[in-house]
Amino acid sequence: MPVRALRFAAALALVLSGAASAEEDFGIGRTATAEEIAGWDIDVAPDGKGLPPGSGSVAEGKVIFADKCAACHGERGQGKPMDRLVGGQGTIGGAKPVKTVGSYWPYATTLFDFVNRAMPFNAPQSLSSNEVYAVCAYLLYLNEIVPEGTVLDARSLPAIAMPAHSAFVAH
Repeated sequence: MPVRALRFAAALALVLSGAASAEEDFGIGRTATAEEIAGWDIDVAPDGKGLPPGSGSVAEGKVIFADKCAACHGERGQGKPMDRLVGGQGTIGGAKPVKTVGSYWPYATTLFDFVNRAMPFNAPQSLSSNEVYAVCAYLLYLNEIVPEGTVLDARSLPAIAMPAHSAFVAH
């Protein structure tokens, strides 16, 4: 075992035993602040736990999608050059399922979680909570899951019944 690996293992053993901290041994790093940790605590559970305050409508989502999403996912979520987001309903049990938000995702809250943490591709986490709710509303509308006048928020989003839910979750 190389000397560096042995030193690391010894330092790790000291830290785990409580005899020393990584800062004491190496003089690098610091404990993250509560504010820094909160910035990374953005996951959203299927039941909606973790959804932030805010709201967004289908109409608002259409504008945001055109500006920040359509270049990758097509004008109406049809795909190209990136993944298709719309259509495919009823294909999940077939030999070649079309995996979209409307045909494959079991929870609407997963859509919020993914858009919030990873989109747009060129600027992840740059959308406000209101913009994420709006984009979700628009995508759910395009997939014929919600009506055109829908406004989503932390209460209404988890209540949406996704078409593929029963394919993944036993009742």
